[in-house]
Amino acid sequence: MATIGSFKRVNNGYEGSITTLSVQCPEVRFVANEEDRSDKAPDYRIYAGNAEIGAAWQKVAQNERPYLSCKLDDPSFTAPIYPTLFDEGDGSFTMRWSR
Repeated sequence: MATIGSFKRVNNGYEGSITTLSVQCPEVRFVANEEDRSDKAPDYRIYAGNAEIGAAWQKVAQNERPYLSCKLDDPSFTAPIYPTLFDEGDGSFTMRWSR
């Protein structure tokens, strides 16, 4: 898995950046979704500046490790990507993606 982002926890979500060879997005925010609480609604909405670029759902891995399963999309992408956000245990969170 490639590391494509680094984040920190804030009041109602996470803040950080995503960087790849073609994407440099220094101000990405995960904001808790407190409006739509249906079964399939995401737990977080993901924003770059004022643009909504994705969503995230809370999951738990087989080893009991919690993580966020994300879906990111942009008109410049040929298809959405599905990275994960992991707690590194030191106050930082890492976004990883694999093809």
